[in-house]
Amino acid sequence: MNSPLDKARKSPDSTKARILNAARRLFGEYGFHGVTTRMIAKDVGIDISTLYYHWGEKQDLYEAVLTDLNDQIKAKLAEIETMVHGKPLDVRLAVAIDMMCDHLFENPEAANLMLFSYFSKTRTTTHLDEVMTRHLANIAVAMGLAVDKAHVPAQANARVLAVWNSVINFASGESFFRPMLDLDRESYVATVKETLKFILIPAFVQK
Repeated sequence: MNSPLDKARKSPDSTKARILNAARRLFGEYGFHGVTTRMIAKDVGIDISTLYYHWGEKQDLYEAVLTDLNDQIKAKLAEIETMVHGKPLDVRLAVAIDMMCDHLFENPEAANLMLFSYFSKTRTTTHLDEVMTRHLANIAVAMGLAVDKAHVPAQANARVLAVWNSVINFASGESFFRPMLDLDRESYVATVKETLKFILIPAFVQK
């Protein structure tokens, strides 16, 4: 049987999909505890009973948002790996930085949702920790930091996290960082990419 998320994906103009999109944006802006189902329903222009009919409780909708986010990241990482497979490490890193920056700056709520999930003091129970661990392992192997996904040293995971969190923080913190740098959005994204490459590529390719 198709899940509510499957149905929303198959019908992007449906009420179910509109609720999902509104929830993703609001959860990304205010976090799980800063959003109510009434806020989401009002944003979509429906009554609260319609929201519950399509998605159930707020936790169910939040889990669907995070699952959707995770699946998009998984697909993007697979796309990156296809493009860079077999290329030198510096090229792989440069392409990965470009593509992940583009993805997160096009979907700013994604970076916010990850930070809320990581650092909220009153965390909800989600599966994001588990799936992010798998993502880290995949990246570590692709970067040559581990032999296989089942045996990834803590040091390798920490190095991948350094790259991952740098991109996330620049994307999530754009409204704060960009005025500090006095840049328009296009220049800010370009500067973030150049800075990450300047710092991270030598750190990984040095002998």
